[in-house]
Amino acid sequence: MAKLLYISANPKGAGKSKGMQIGEAFLASFLASQPDTEILKIDLFDFDMARMDADLISARGKLAGYGKSFDELTETEKEKILKMHKLADEFIDYDYYVFVSPLWNLSSPAVLKTFLDNLFVTGKTFVHTANGPKGLLTGKTAIHIQTRGGLYTGMPMEALESGDRYLKIALRFLGIEVLDSVIAEGLDAFPQKVPEIVADAKTRAIAAAKEMARIPVEV
Repeated sequence: MAKLLYISANPKGAGKSKGMQIGEAFLASFLASQPDTEILKIDLFDFDMARMDADLISARGKLAGYGKSFDELTETEKEKILKMHKLADEFIDYDYYVFVSPLWNLSSPAVLKTFLDNLFVTGKTFVHTANGPKGLLTGKTAIHIQTRGGLYTGMPMEALESGDRYLKIALRFLGIEVLDSVIAEGLDAFPQKVPEIVADAKTRAIAAAKEMARIPVEV
């Protein structure tokens, strides 16, 4: 059975978040094509995960850079590095990933960056080679559904957008195939057109879900 992880980063919740409404349209379309897919939804604003603090940075450095063993870590370092590895292991167990987030101040909500930080685990999700880092999460597919208040695509502001851009860079670094993002923009610039903008994004999300569902996975 294929597995899909749906990751949302919006404190408004599905009832008020336009992005999550678009995401639900995506899921419905995906399940229509792959009804047996196991789906897990996580809300990053209500999700327990390790954060890149001094202890976690120290633990990673000791294990990866200084060749120390797990037993040589402090108890706090052990607790936090295990928490990071647990999240990475659970993430690896999925075949498809759907990220749903708004564009906030040119980037994504901080909780999404924190989540991604937990996925960069040497030996689990990528390795260092003579030719540089190599992602290990091949054979997996992801997509980003993003809402924007302003207009960025094809506009002067496009070069400043770093939320969708960074997410795709990070996932591709880990070896994941990333489909074209579904972007709904201009929601604040043109409030009278919000229903039209959301409806158009849902149409594109439905098509994108069908495309993702056609990509085979090894189960």
